[in-house]
Amino acid sequence: MYKNIEKQVKLQLKDLVSYQEGQVVSKTLVQNEAVSMTIFSFDKDEEISTHESGGDAMVTVLEGTGRFTVGDEVFLLSEGETLIMPKGIPHAVYGEERFKMQLVVSF
Repeated sequence: MYKNIEKQVKLQLKDLVSYQEGQVVSKTLVQNEAVSMTIFSFDKDEEISTHESGGDAMVTVLEGTGRFTVGDEVFLLSEGETLIMPKGIPHAVYGEERFKMQLVVSF
């Protein structure tokens, strides 16, 4: 089920992806019909433009601060904070500064 990650090893999720200048970097850890889990790093001012998800998407910021637009609402999340973006509601993600997040989508 898990891929791209060592098993039975203590780790920090934020260490699984590095920052790259001018880019959004992702590493998928789980992808199946029920759930996907991905770790992202965003360089400052990088973004994932507005889109919809086929499932409820839960994001947890692992480092830094990101801006999440869900429908007409804007949320600034910092390390340790979590937000659920409901299925079918347009949302976008923007790097207010360099930041890392974990995304879990339940279908």
